[in-house]
Amino acid sequence: MTFSICVREEYVEDGDEHLRFGVAVTTRLAGVGRLCPFASEDGAVATQSLVNVDLGRRGLEYLADGVAVEDALEALLAADDGRENRQLHGVDREGTYAFSGEECKPWYGHRVGENYTVAGNLLTGEAVVDATAEAYEADREGDRHLAERLIDALAAGHAEGGDKREELSVQSAALRVATTEGDDGATEPAYNDLRVDATESPIEELQETYELAVRGHEDAMERYEEAYEDDEMGELG
Repeated sequence: MTFSICVREEYVEDGDEHLRFGVAVTTRLAGVGRLCPFASEDGAVATQSLVNVDLGRRGLEYLADGVAVEDALEALLAADDGRENRQLHGVDREGTYAFSGEECKPWYGHRVGENYTVAGNLLTGEAVVDATAEAYEADREGDRHLAERLIDALAAGHAEGGDKREELSVQSAALRVATTEGDDGATEPAYNDLRVDATESPIEELQETYELAVRGHEDAMERYEEAYEDDEMGELG
């Protein structure tokens, strides 16, 4: 797996305070969305390098039980015989955590910022991680959807070189966003859970997919509101 970002943000909706968690990833392999990114109303986790999917799944389970992200992920790694081949990072409602095993393939490393983490392996250099983090930091107070800002962060990392395995042409990218407003993801809009599984231009296609998903969501909401108004008019009539 190549590089990913996990974030936590506070926001206010209808006078109530909420949290949102996001994770985005891209790699020079197919189907990264089924392996690496995990998000729920309790936090976000990315598992990569010689990937162990259970670290992501069980990480979210621990967070749901109230275990702090650092304690949860460290406990999972302590029980994993292959931990030195793993890269694991994430955020919860209060903290952050990142780990890069000593047997990950270079360049590898991670960066922990205020309410976010970035990690990568098999990269052209540290600049990929730095560019990803700096792009997110530059727009973290913006009004745009978190999903779109995460895509921009991936694009910035890719522009600095991204995954160094140029002989691998099939690539993928994915993102997930969850909020404390949601009901286990059931009420989250579709643009908060997107994947591009096999392509030569994953970030560009993830952006296009996002734009289509936003348009589809807006169209659906407009039709729903019109139908609701028609029902109300029918009852009044």
